[in-house]
Amino acid sequence: MKCPYCQQDNDRVIDSRSAEGGTVIRRRRECLGCGRRYTTYERVEKPTLYVIKKHNEREPFDREKILRGVQKACWKRPISAEQINDLVAAVEAAIYAEYDTEVPSQAIGEQIMQQLKHLDHVAYVRFASVYRQFKDVRDFLDEVATLESPGQD
Repeated sequence: MKCPYCQQDNDRVIDSRSAEGGTVIRRRRECLGCGRRYTTYERVEKPTLYVIKKHNEREPFDREKILRGVQKACWKRPISAEQINDLVAAVEAAIYAEYDTEVPSQAIGEQIMQQLKHLDHVAYVRFASVYRQFKDVRDFLDEVATLESPGQD
């Protein structure tokens, strides 16, 4: 592994541990050239999964796109980066468990909303407002009402 600071290919692993619910190995490394430390992540390479968008366009599944959307929904909320990463890992695992080669974008959005509903109601409504393209306040109120109803999930 090349050091991101000095570009030498000479390091040692200081610490390895499981991350993101056991789907990733996080490694702390130390460069033997410059002595600086950095972190790498190792995950299983999955087969290419394509997302079918609204107008039947297809694009490769992008975990980072989900992460960015969830981070925006969780902005200024009491939610840790670890909780966000765990949520994204859970969504990704559910998608790969159910779909082999193609997944509708709606299935991804619904999975994210289901996970956010359990994590933080404000983040859930933020995400839902963009995902479901709320047109007015009534749409917000209707969505909030589903959160207040017992037995809704």
